[in-house]
Amino acid sequence: QPHLVESGGGLVQAGGSLRLSCTASGTIFPLNSMGWYRQTPGKQRELVASITRLYNTHLADSVKGRFIISRDNDKNTVSLQMNSLKPADTGVYYCASEEGITTTPSDYWGQGIQVTVSS
Repeated sequence: QPHLVESGGGLVQAGGSLRLSCTASGTIFPLNSMGWYRQTPGKQRELVASITRLYNTHLADSVKGRFIISRDNDKNTVSLQMNSLKPADTGVYYCASEEGITTTPSDYWGQGIQVTVSS
């Protein structure tokens, strides 16, 4: 089964930017859908953004106009450019993917990476 590894998290001040990347390895079939979720203490994991192999994107209302999701099909990577970050964006961000075409990929998961936005 595919192995997903996230990178790029960290601590940033409000208004700043971070770029998350996720690389998938061990794939047999194309990962048609890839995306990012985040989870904060006491809340359910929520979808932040997703993208299909044909570059159709879906973003949560809370990040529209600030976050950009992109992917490189040849390298099996998905990235999340996060701009104008707010303290409310703080959380553990998870990369997810699946072979099917969906706005909510959820078959395969990375281990998660912390993003902290200070006020």
